[in-house]
Amino acid sequence: MKRLIPILFVFVLPLSVYAQKKEAINPLKGRPDLKGDLFLDFGFNMLTNNDAAEMSRRFFPSKTVNIYFQRPINLGEKSGFTLNPGIGFGLDKLAFKNDLMLVNDPDKGTNASKLVEVEDVYGEGISVNKNTTALNYIDVPIELRYHFNRSDYQQGFRIALGGKVGVLYEAHTKVKYTDADGLEQKVKTSGDLGLNKFRYGVYTRVGLGGFNLWAYYGLNEVFKTGQGPYETEAKQFNFGMSVALF
Repeated sequence: MKRLIPILFVFVLPLSVYAQKKEAINPLKGRPDLKGDLFLDFGFNMLTNNDAAEMSRRFFPSKTVNIYFQRPINLGEKSGFTLNPGIGFGLDKLAFKNDLMLVNDPDKGTNASKLVEVEDVYGEGISVNKNTTALNYIDVPIELRYHFNRSDYQQGFRIALGGKVGVLYEAHTKVKYTDADGLEQKVKTSGDLGLNKFRYGVYTRVGLGGFNLWAYYGLNEVFKTGQGPYETEAKQFNFGMSVALF
């Protein structure tokens, strides 16, 4: 994630440089009064439309972090409405229960996956300390936002409805375990895992000042048809809170 921050600012800086020249620091708000929002979302990643008990997840380790920059387009003077396109990163994690992990399933193809126990991969008698699957996307969100304070869009309550499309640029599993000899091991394995390369869905965001609550529902399946575990047709549902850094 640390390596992604400089990449994001490659997108953000050209968009915000004009605002930086015209807008000064607002001492009352304690942050630059720029023409845009840099959202840092924290939340949890769930799977819906899934009947396989083996695909149950651990709640807290199955988390998501989004980093989005969005620019407002006013839809009429003091109408309260803005259209907010943006770009950023969506970083999701899945942590399956019972020490199950995703691995390649050659019976279904080179880019398919199945769930197996971590011990089946790294040997019996190990103690699993961490076991997650990461799905990392470049996302393009766009939302229609209504500001109840039509005189100052930076203040007051607001609500937004929108959608986003994303491209999966990297996926991997990460397992940390202690073997029978007491040695700690960390293994990161990248792969296709039968995942869809694209995602799209709808979301809502409500907020006050620099704080927001949000929820996202994916309209397409996480895995390609017939390429995921147990013929799953699971879709994403994410929710959480966010802060506007500026």
